Amino acid sequence: MTAFENPAVRLQAPHDHQFLGADHHRNERRVWLVIALTASMMLVEIVAGTVYGSMALVADGWHMSTHAGAMLITALAYGYARRNSNNPRFAFGTGKLGDLAGFASAVVLALIALLIGYESFIRLVNPIPISFGQAIAVAVVGLLVNLVSAWLLKDDHAHHYGHGHQHDHGHQYTHGGHEQGQDNNLRAAYVHVLADALTSVLAIVALLLGRGYGWLWADPLMGVVGAVVIARWSWGLIQDAGSVLLDAPQEAGEVRQEIEEALATTGDAICDLHVWQVGPGRLAAIVSIISANPRGINDYKELLAPIHELVHVTVEVAQATDGGTD
Repeated sequence: MTAFENPAVRLQAPHDHQFLGADHHRNERRVWLVIALTASMMLVEIVAGTVYGSMALVADGWHMSTHAGAMLITALAYGYARRNSNNPRFAFGTGKLGDLAGFASAVVLALIALLIGYESFIRLVNPIPISFGQAIAVAVVGLLVNLVSAWLLKDDHAHHYGHGHQHDHGHQYTHGGHEQGQDNNLRAAYVHVLADALTSVLAIVALLLGRGYGWLWADPLMGVVGAVVIARWSWGLIQDAGSVLLDAPQEAGEVRQEIEEALATTGDAICDLHVWQVGPGRLAAIVSIISANPRGINDYKELLAPIHELVHVTVEVAQATDGGTD
């Protein structure tokens, strides 16, 4: 069995653990703006529906309130992460708080999809009269509000609403010279708005078919279709945010391979390697190396420096010596 001896650890200057996304402040402001826009539209629809006796307006207003509540999770998470970014209680900063909020929002979105699907199924079984003109007007106004909100929340890189494993390094975009990965917190708010926009589009199509051909079943059928699509989006978000929370993001495997390739040039052996995400596009790593002729710790870190996703690296080096065998 090979024996190991631990060399002295070289101390370095203190460093912070601020691993928030590059656009954290911008995203936080935009989410609050969208909440204000959505809440205002919600109040207008509820008040107008109550005054004019329109259940369609009241129902759509309360529907928008669920999305406003979900986006409030997003906004509060941004604020908490920012205020506690230097809190020593968080060992690796608060960069993953957005993934926790994104996971919670995805669960809320899944529940909304179930409610839409349930209500649509009830309407298929028991059709009710529809005031087509009024309902179309409500859907059009709601669509416009959601399109503006989606534009405000659109990130600088492609979003993945389904869940696939073709996330290569194109999954990240360059911002200010740094690699910035997907912000699942912003993505959750964006998907909520997009889901609302989808239901508005499907409702408009169904209502036009109903008014033109008398197809009352078209409205609840479109509701079922929308529920299925929204459920698929929420499942993809649950998987992506959940993988980060469980320290198993797709990007970690790619960075792990890059670390192994970078250190292979030394001829030393890696006996233990851990890679996990500490913020959007920001990864940390612990590397344990066995070497007959150990280099300095900083020499190993310099070899890993070109891997831009790595923002916190711990290197442990053990010297291999001849030892007895069991």
